Amino acid sequence: MAEVIGIKFQNNSKTYYFDPCGESFAEGDGAVVETQRGVEFGTVHFGNREIPDKEITHPLKPVIRKATEEDFSTHMSNLGERGRLVEESRKKVEAHGLKMKIVDAEYTFDRGKVIIYFTADGRIDFRELVRDLAGLFRNRIELRQIYERDDIKLRGALAQCGRPCCCTTFLKDYEKVSIRMAKYQGLSPNPQKISGACGKLMCCLKYENAYYQEMAKKMPKPNSTVSTPDGDAVVIENDPLREEVKLRFNFEDGSQAIKKLPLSELKFSRGGDRKEEEDSPEDDLDETGEGEE
Repeated sequence: MAEVIGIKFQNNSKTYYFDPCGESFAEGDGAVVETQRGVEFGTVHFGNREIPDKEITHPLKPVIRKATEEDFSTHMSNLGERGRLVEESRKKVEAHGLKMKIVDAEYTFDRGKVIIYFTADGRIDFRELVRDLAGLFRNRIELRQIYERDDIKLRGALAQCGRPCCCTTFLKDYEKVSIRMAKYQGLSPNPQKISGACGKLMCCLKYENAYYQEMAKKMPKPNSTVSTPDGDAVVIENDPLREEVKLRFNFEDGSQAIKKLPLSELKFSRGGDRKEEEDSPEDDLDETGEGEE
């Protein structure tokens, strides 16, 4: 077991582990730490606790110090510079005629580096741009290419449900999402109707997928014939949530009737489980995990 604290950083829902070095931290405290990007300011997500060694990548990075009032002031000052950094960077990109979109920019806590985030359709030769930006900001420059989902995660957006996107609030990792999941849930297979603000399939398609897959094995196939207490009927559609089946009864006099019956009242043979369609999952998923930065 190792004693750790959990720290989150600006625009990042992931929690990273750090060694508190014997100091006591509480949720909401500020902390100055060193990461792969340089010296950073983070907010304590959870205070001192013990974590099994197998969940940690050693060596655990130590906290430099608990944030002081001066550190909080420096952090807020750095955040106030983001708009200027983005605007100046966009002007330079336009001047160089590069096909890239500046999404965000920030100083590391100690202002030892300016990190600029951008999206682009392919590889960009930005060597001249970096030199120009280094001269403008009089600082080291790191240009970091991100993708559509990371763009939304940085800037924030509202999902179709009206709530903030999952990636900006609680989602730590992106999981595989496919058109097949939408089909199981009775949603339109049209990607435009089941895509989020990032243009990719909505992450929430994954949340209830296991339930719908299990129910798909238990329910009759559409257009198949089932036996009911009222006689044989043809399946029109299934309702996995209510465990009901919409049926069409065809009578000898040529008339028809539509009814919904509980799945438990039906008798049928599936004749083998339905084979899953070979849909291609999204390939550009950024899969990361909770751990140390």
